[in-house]
Amino acid sequence: MALNYHEVMTTNFGLLGTAAGKWETMAGELKKVETRYGNTVQKITMTENWAGFSSVSAQKGFAATRYEYAAAQVQAKAIASLLRDAQEKFTDLKKKLESAREDAIAAGMTVSAEGRVAFDYSKLTPGERSAYHHDPDGQKAVTEAVGKWQKHIDDRVKAVTELDQNIKSVLETAVIDSNKDGLGKGADMSLSGFNAGATGDLNQALKDVTAAQEQAAKEAEAAKNGPKAEGGLKITGPDAGVQVSGQKYGKEGSAKAYADLFKMTAEGKYQNGDLTLSGIDDITLGARASANYGLTHDGLVGKAETSAGVRALVEGRGDYSHWGGAYGRFEGFGGGEAAVSGSARWDGVSAGAKAFAGGKASVAGGGEVAGLGAGATAEGWAGAGAEAKVTFGKGEDGKWHIGGKAGVALGIGGAVGGEFTVDTDKMSKAAGDAADWVGDTAGDIKDGVVGLFD
Repeated sequence: MALNYHEVMTTNFGLLGTAAGKWETMAGELKKVETRYGNTVQKITMTENWAGFSSVSAQKGFAATRYEYAAAQVQAKAIASLLRDAQEKFTDLKKKLESAREDAIAAGMTVSAEGRVAFDYSKLTPGERSAYHHDPDGQKAVTEAVGKWQKHIDDRVKAVTELDQNIKSVLETAVIDSNKDGLGKGADMSLSGFNAGATGDLNQALKDVTAAQEQAAKEAEAAKNGPKAEGGLKITGPDAGVQVSGQKYGKEGSAKAYADLFKMTAEGKYQNGDLTLSGIDDITLGARASANYGLTHDGLVGKAETSAGVRALVEGRGDYSHWGGAYGRFEGFGGGEAAVSGSARWDGVSAGAKAFAGGKASVAGGGEVAGLGAGATAEGWAGAGAEAKVTFGKGEDGKWHIGGKAGVALGIGGAVGGEFTVDTDKMSKAAGDAADWVGDTAGDIKDGVVGLFD
């Protein structure tokens, strides 16, 4: 909501400095808590008397808690720095507005408490006042001068409003977890914790906000000018290879071998504003085998699978920004496959096994609204085999997954499965948009009510 002249002239921007001091004090107190936590609670996991998976899990969990204490300090110090820089910029713009008011008065104008400019006839003698009233050219000159000074003052108020809105965006961004050490890159285990990547450089942050606004404007303009489409077809084969890596540096060991006689992939994407439609068609003829194993800082994992035959997949998706989307998928398989897997990680557990020879056809579909998704799969089997799988935890896509699948066939059979997903990033963005909408609506209602009595 735009600020007005009276608000700018009467606001005590020194309070931003006071708030910055409190944020700095908070950072100091958080440092004390972090140190105390490290010397007491976290220290328990550092002894030689505790070993095994529970110890590894505790070490990771306690390290993650201490990480959040440290990240909270970074965030608090960044907020303090941003507030101090904001105080300086607001104070400078307010001085420019005060100077504009003084210049207008010196030029023979009056400026009301609401910032309305008018010609100061009180400084004229009765004769001069009468001459102005009877001189069309003089009246035109006065009107033009009033308009010039009004715009000059309005522009100074507008500059404060733009700074206010941009700093609001900067502060909102500063408290969003950047996850710079998340997803296996460090001790961060929360996607919505404190921001260890928060910056206190207001000038740079304002440049980033401006760049984001310009990019959004370009995208909006591009959307107005028409939708975008992209895609392509890729055909490869024959191709074969072997890759082996042992367990080291806290990473899983893995082995993979493949031989593809033929592989074709066709992809397409259509985007129009926030709407994105995409599709993929993939056909593979060949054989492959892979295995992953190890006890890492993420937990215990083991997986092995092999398959040979022809596999086809057709999938279509539709998404509207982070608010929601839907998908449909068809898969066909002819050949043989077998797999066994199990994992116990800090972010979830999973287990599964399957063995099959014959032909399969499956359909799947689902949707997502504001980060919450659900999907289902149904398969028809002609052959012999069985499959069972259960999943609870975070996937490689960053979403949390809860689901399962079971099937059996002796000649004719099938399988069914279902899954629920939670995308915390989309949920956070959707909640932010909803909060902004509620705030803007409440502000509009307030302005409307106030306007009735103006």
